Amino acid sequence: MKIRVVSSKEEIQSLSENEEIVHLAFRPSNTDIFSLVVKCPSVKALHIPSSYKKTISKSAKMYLEMQGINLLEGDVWGHRKDINEYSEVSQSVYDRIKDYRNEGLSEEEINEKMVRETRLSPDFIEFLMKQ
Repeated sequence: MKIRVVSSKEEIQSLSENEEIVHLAFRPSNTDIFSLVVKCPSVKALHIPSSYKKTISKSAKMYLEMQGINLLEGDVWGHRKDINEYSEVSQSVYDRIKDYRNEGLSEEEINEKMVRETRLSPDFIEFLMKQ
């Protein structure tokens, strides 16, 4: 799964309408969120750092919820935007989730193990398990 990394408000206009997950590396305003959703109608999730997630307004959260868009917290560790505008979740993460399911682990146990193994946030792992 590819995550489009957006570093500034100006980049929102350059997004493809096919983007499904967008990581916002800046503190978005309500207008930025609305613009992104209009520009990318197929977006399934916004991924933002935890410090920024705490400052998202209730109205923006409600808007995203009404649009069926998940608001996920987390960072894109070690990503260099100057090399690639996308960060990617490797197939090995999905394979590991599948292996844990085959072992009979509960969703909560899988989430805990995957958070430790991947350094991804719990809500992002939960999102990936639903895909």
